Amino acid sequence: MNLAHLLERAALQHPARPAIFSGTQCVATHSDWALRAARVGAHLRAAGLAPGDRVVIFMRNHPRYLELMFGAWWAGLVVVPVNAKLHLKEVQWIVENAAARWAFVTADVAPDTAALTGLDGVMDADSAECDAWTHGAEHAVHPEPTSVRAEPVEALPTIHPRAPTDTAWLFYTSGTTGRPKGVMLTHRNLMTMGLTYFNDVDPIDAGDAIAYAAPMSHGAGIYAIPHLMAGARHVVPASGGFDAAELFALGLQLGPLSLFAAPTIVKRIVDEAESTGLSPEQCGQSFKTIVYGGAPMYAADIQRALRVMGPRFVQIYGQGESPMVGTALSRAHLADAAHPRHAERLASVGVAQTPVRIRVAGPDGEPLPPGEVGEVLIQGDSVMGSYWHNPEATAAALRDGWLWTGDMGALDADGFLTLKDRSKDLIISGGSNIYPREVEEVLLTAPGVAEVAVVGAPDPEWGEIVVAFVVPQAGAALDAKALDAFCLDQIARFKRPKRYEFVEALPKNNYGKVLKTELRERVGLC
Repeated sequence: MNLAHLLERAALQHPARPAIFSGTQCVATHSDWALRAARVGAHLRAAGLAPGDRVVIFMRNHPRYLELMFGAWWAGLVVVPVNAKLHLKEVQWIVENAAARWAFVTADVAPDTAALTGLDGVMDADSAECDAWTHGAEHAVHPEPTSVRAEPVEALPTIHPRAPTDTAWLFYTSGTTGRPKGVMLTHRNLMTMGLTYFNDVDPIDAGDAIAYAAPMSHGAGIYAIPHLMAGARHVVPASGGFDAAELFALGLQLGPLSLFAAPTIVKRIVDEAESTGLSPEQCGQSFKTIVYGGAPMYAADIQRALRVMGPRFVQIYGQGESPMVGTALSRAHLADAAHPRHAERLASVGVAQTPVRIRVAGPDGEPLPPGEVGEVLIQGDSVMGSYWHNPEATAAALRDGWLWTGDMGALDADGFLTLKDRSKDLIISGGSNIYPREVEEVLLTAPGVAEVAVVGAPDPEWGEIVVAFVVPQAGAALDAKALDAFCLDQIARFKRPKRYEFVEALPKNNYGKVLKTELRERVGLC
């Protein structure tokens, strides 16, 4: 089982069908995509990479992302997707931890390819060299975007075989230790996710188009898999990211779009629709389905979204350890306003997706009765096999065949899961995961800082923002501007505190442990 076979299948069945778009411009048919991926795979193997070696993709959203990702799989390699918002120092740590052999970058996130060390090669995806890799030796300069192939593929190079349990996607997610953990997702894990989409999220046909407004290094990128299964189109906005007006215009030109979005993005899309006076029917001309997840969506926000844009939303809950597969709150559930518990269901994250079981358990792992709060556990073929070179974290997360998510929730009698809290200190801001300890460790190295504790504070736009409570050293004069600059030199911009509270002391219990519950009360989280 190799996910690259999905691309080979699409190229053989409908070679001339448009596949990849940059804005409104088709830049690859399925035939083009397969040939380019095969060439990339061949070049990587010629460079000495062997099946199972790791290839980092540290890029903004880019039409070539899909060619490079499937090219690595074609050669039997493991893709290591890296958030384009990360600081180069953070990326270097991932490169070293993964023992990566190669990296593809874009100049906006890595202007100096030499800044990433320890690799056999680093290639700019916009370079003439990368053009030659994907388009063949005859294209040593940038090809025209209209240079797509219409004829069938007569003979594609052989795809390197992989076992279902071989790792395909090594996804780094933040951990409570302050260092990311590498989630080893197999070809079977991602195939399961792809097939599940059709049954539990949304049916797809060849006329559909998925837009990549959220980072392709995360769930949005692997949603390419079910859309490839259906022979649908893949649209990277010309902006390379999220712009609500651009997405509405793209949908009108290409046909209604599907996309994955954090609640922050959903709210901005709804704002755009409301501010321009669009009716739900007009919104339907631009959007087919908006899948939301990755952070809490308040009931009032989804009610407003349904009122403004109509029934084109689906909520999913999952984790990097069970990618995009946990529960789903379907379009039908969201639209069923006549149900006597509709309000409670709007506040839930839905019911277990088809290939998994969901359990709410006590510390002993035994299931709790409906309505009781416990830790959310997931079991099924979407769940990772282990963390990369981290047996301690693996043993803590995977117990008796269940993934212990660290999220607290309750199931009702109908199987709807409502999340209550997190057992970890995770902050989710705009759909991005931020762990306080990582920020704390940076701030504690700043001149003049004696102690620090970081918590999340509720925010109407981002869901949560990072707040740092800082105790200055005796005689030190600290200011937020200097600390902000210090953080920007060490960690990604989105992780830095958006607010600083300078205090004389941190609240602690008798054992000297900081009482973060009290700090959360101060910022209104509790």
